[in-house]
Amino acid sequence: MAVVLTMRWPGVTPEQYDRVSALVDLEGDAPDGLVVHVASFADGALQVTDVWESPEHFERYFGARLGAAVKEAGLVGTPETRYSPLHRRLIPAGVTGAA
Repeated sequence: MAVVLTMRWPGVTPEQYDRVSALVDLEGDAPDGLVVHVASFADGALQVTDVWESPEHFERYFGARLGAAVKEAGLVGTPETRYSPLHRRLIPAGVTGAA
């Protein structure tokens, strides 16, 4: 079952996020099961909204690649995370690629 993963991680900077993204080669080698990834920053925190094919897909990715990159980039603390069942996903025609 597809899920929406929301994450809020206080104290993470755009530079740290970019370092982790580069370490895992997020845009060049997207993880299995990732449908869409959106990252933003507000109120001193990283905010991520992802759609995954299942929670297990994210957990495998974290164990295989993301966890080590987070550690190497020096992120501290623990993010607030939550899974919700995906109800609907819409990607308008013509929207492609990373930005």
